[in-house]
Amino acid sequence: MNKLKISCLLAAAGVGIGAFGAHGLKPQLLANDSVSTWETAVFYHLIHAVALFVLANSSKVTGTWAFRLWTVGIILFSGSLYALSLTKWSVLGPITPLGGVAFIAGWITLMFEAKSAKA
Repeated sequence: MNKLKISCLLAAAGVGIGAFGAHGLKPQLLANDSVSTWETAVFYHLIHAVALFVLANSSKVTGTWAFRLWTVGIILFSGSLYALSLTKWSVLGPITPLGGVAFIAGWITLMFEAKSAKA
């Protein structure tokens, strides 16, 4: 699957997950006192899905490593927060920062790729 399709799929998933949390899962999220955790997961998911889309359409920078790192970040950061919001399994907590590191590493990687491309 190419970068553009992956970015579109992740963006669509972010919108769907956000809507499902706001409507279908609201009672469970309220019961778990995890609405804000879910919203944080959706926020970072969607921000990075849009960044993936922009990167996929860039002709100045390939951004292969940034793309990979952001995708991993969505899976680890947002994915662990989604699961934590629904299950309250504390074992998932340490996974979240790994996703955050992947997001940061993706941005730093992109900075170096953009610099070398004179973007």
